[in-house]
Amino acid sequence: MTTNNVTQGDAPARPKGRQGLAKPLRTLLDTSGMIAIFLLLFIALAIFIPGFLTGRNMVGLLLSITLIGSLAATMMLVLALGEVDLSVASTVAFAGVVAAVVTSSTGSVFIGVIGGIVAGGAVGVFNGIVIARFGINALIATLAAMEFVRGLAYITSGGDAVMITVPGFFELGSASFLGLTLPVWTMLACFVIFGVILNMTAFGRNVLATGGNAEAAALAGVNVRRLKIIVFGLQGVVAGVVGVLLASRMGLGDPNTSMGLELAVISACVLGGVALSGGVATITGVVVGVLIMGCVQNAMGLLNVPTFYQYLVRGAILLLAVMFDRWKHTRRQRA
Repeated sequence: MTTNNVTQGDAPARPKGRQGLAKPLRTLLDTSGMIAIFLLLFIALAIFIPGFLTGRNMVGLLLSITLIGSLAATMMLVLALGEVDLSVASTVAFAGVVAAVVTSSTGSVFIGVIGGIVAGGAVGVFNGIVIARFGINALIATLAAMEFVRGLAYITSGGDAVMITVPGFFELGSASFLGLTLPVWTMLACFVIFGVILNMTAFGRNVLATGGNAEAAALAGVNVRRLKIIVFGLQGVVAGVVGVLLASRMGLGDPNTSMGLELAVISACVLGGVALSGGVATITGVVVGVLIMGCVQNAMGLLNVPTFYQYLVRGAILLLAVMFDRWKHTRRQRA
């Protein structure tokens, strides 16, 4: 007797024919459109803003997007699940503080780095368990985590920045290869690794299937709870890595750092075509979204735009990104 059940780890069967090709084609067109927008923006900035296209500024631009870029690679998976993580900025700060405290206490850079990454991963796994096992809405769960993890950062640091006393720790943020620093290489590695995971593995297909229809994915054999815990755990690990590298670049673990970073990361993902409703994501789109955010921020810096106006611009970008996502969602429903 035959059966149509899909085994664990396999993606649910996709429809064939024109209906099966429609979703990938729409995703390709959306990504191509964002690439065109980025190219037009880049050309305009190169023409009208002095110093934008210099080699020094390009290297600086890459370095400035390392925080958003690295985190966006895993936030892509979280959003593709139909979830969200508002605690990433607090996790970055907490991981940096833990790394600074452990490194200064033990005198070991290795132990300090591991401590920071483990701290970030623990926050991610905790978020995943709360959301997957207890059914708490991800927005509420990670909003609560954002507050108490930031509180943990303050408690761990004693309410103030923790100076790092081991010189070797500073080399993490300044080490370079082929003219690019370790934070830049880390971001590029995140793009490659999680792009491959999303596009070329059963795990990635299950993420997209779960975000598209969690109930159908579960019926097809996907362990949705475990999948969510793993994805949030990966988000936490990457936030831990980012926190350690940021602490190395700053020379201290600061519980006040990365305020509002989560909104910039989500904005970049949504600009890159990741659907807030889940089920749609491409690493190419995320890279383009990160570059657009970085170019706008870089241009405002070169033009000496006052900080409070920069807040207005970032808020407008987030609003436009959400409106764009809503428009695409409506268009997909009508198709």
